[in-house]
Formats: sequence, C-alpha cells, structure tokens
Amino acid sequence: MMKYKIALVSLLFFGGFFANAQYKYEREHRIKKSQFPPAALQLIENNISDVKRFKYYKETDSIKTSFEAKLKKDKLWYSMGFDENGILNDIKIVIKPVDIPSETLQRINAYLENSFTKYKVKRLMQQYPYDANEELEATLRNAFQNLLLPSINYKYMVKGKKEKGYLDYEILFDAEGNFKNHRKMPPPNFDHVLY
Repeated sequence: MMKYKIALVSLLFFGGFFANAQYKYEREHRIKKSQFPPAALQLIENNISDVKRFKYYKETDSIKTSFEAKLKKDKLWYSMGFDENGILNDIKIVIKPVDIPSETLQRINAYLENSFTKYKVKRLMQQYPYDANEELEATLRNAFQNLLLPSINYKYMVKGKKEKGYLDYEILFDAEGNFKNHRKMPPPNFDHVLY
C-alpha cells in the first residue's frame, strides 16, 4: 500500500512539473551597455546611425538567455534580439493595426475572435527574422526601411479570455495573417516592488 502512495505522489509531482513546462517563463531586465555582448554592440555601432534612446536588456527564460537592444529611429520603436554570442535573431518594430495590409488583418482578427471570448491587443510588432542564409545587411535594410515582405511575421501580445479567465498570450502570424504559434506568458515581474 505504501508503494502505491509513493508512486501516486511522485506521479502527481512530476506530472504537474511537466504540465507547467508548456509555459515559457521569460523575464526581462535592463542592463548596462558594458554587459551587452560585444559582437552585438559592434554590429549596432557599425550599421545603425541617427538613433535615439538606446536601452539594453537581458532576457532569461526556462530554455535560454538572450539580449535585446531597444531604440528609437525615424520616429519608430525598434527592438533587436541577439543570442548569448551576439548573433542577431530578429528585428521587431512596434506598429499599429493600420500598418498591416487589410486582408492580413482580417485573417488575424478572425483567428483572435475564434480563439477568445474576449481579448485586448496589448502590443503589436512587425518581425524581421534573421536567416543565416541571408545577408545581414539585407535584414537590416529591410527592417529599417520597414518593408512589407513575405518573410516577415506579426507578433501580437494579447490579453485573452477563454473558459477560465484572462491570460496573456504571445501569438505569431506570418505575413499573410496565418497562425504560426503561440505561448502563454507569465504575469509581469514585480521583483522591483518592495513589501
């Protein structure tokens, strides 16, 4: 009888652990320029000019560590994502729904309306993923000229209600508005609040 109790407790413990593994717990905190990967800093300094409001961030999640440089250029807010070695992952631009082609926006809105009983779009970004087969200069040029290309993605940060209350989601769509993937986001980090 004792063996069954131990097995049951183990199953519940590890089953709960693996069920929570579907969440990607990502935390972002601001860092100094000196803590940013040197290769990423060199890429930024060599290729980007006329920038305002540079901020550097480190993101950690349950899988990996990455870095992000946020900046304002030509009245647009950009975010450049890098891995631990300073290799570019993607460039994102904060946009509004009016910046998305109407057919694409209709597909995205239809997906959101079918997936949630209620939802609110918290942030919307146009993503230019960097492909190692493509020239780095081409990715930078495409992103900083804000070109609408078949390779871009739209990243939605949504607070959505399904059957059990509201949760935050990060949802990725392709350039035509087709669903690619999503993940549930944990609540914001309030480590800075003192009790």
